[in-house]
Amino acid sequence: MSDAISSSVEAVLDVLAASEGSDYIGEEVNQLEHALQCAHFARSAGASRELVLAALMHDIGHLIDPGAPSMDGLGVIEHERLGADFLRRHGFSETLVRLVEGHVQAKRYLTLTKPAYAKRLSDASRGTLEWQGGPMSEVEASAFESDPLFKPILALRTWDERAKERELEVWGLESYRPLIEAHLRDHAA
Repeated sequence: MSDAISSSVEAVLDVLAASEGSDYIGEEVNQLEHALQCAHFARSAGASRELVLAALMHDIGHLIDPGAPSMDGLGVIEHERLGADFLRRHGFSETLVRLVEGHVQAKRYLTLTKPAYAKRLSDASRGTLEWQGGPMSEVEASAFESDPLFKPILALRTWDERAKERELEVWGLESYRPLIEAHLRDHAA
């Protein structure tokens, strides 16, 4: 394994491991539990490696810069873009990066198109939605529906919403090391 790949693997795993002590924005789980649960649901659904890893790392933008502007205690403003940029710099595929970047847009889409979804959002998720632009407009929704990654992004969002369970047994962070390494090797420039 190249030094660049090894460095990227360690950078991601270190950020995620350190998030064990970080509150998940008023939810019952911490940031690491949330990430591992989201990846667990993706794995259980038979998702692709890219989608499983995107599920694991979808909120990494909340974790990489403690000084980043905040949404009044509800996490980092534009965390999806910050996370996508971080992952892109570390050699992850554009598909994985776009999945991470799209998970907030999926929430905006679902709050427009599925009233029951909007009603089930936690207080924290409703609070972040306001910071993230609120429900999409019809024009935005139409454009989002035409994205080739539309369905996987929606799946990621579904797992993201579920990944808030207390004491759910899931695979540990180190179990993802081989998947991350393989992904980076396959997409090395």
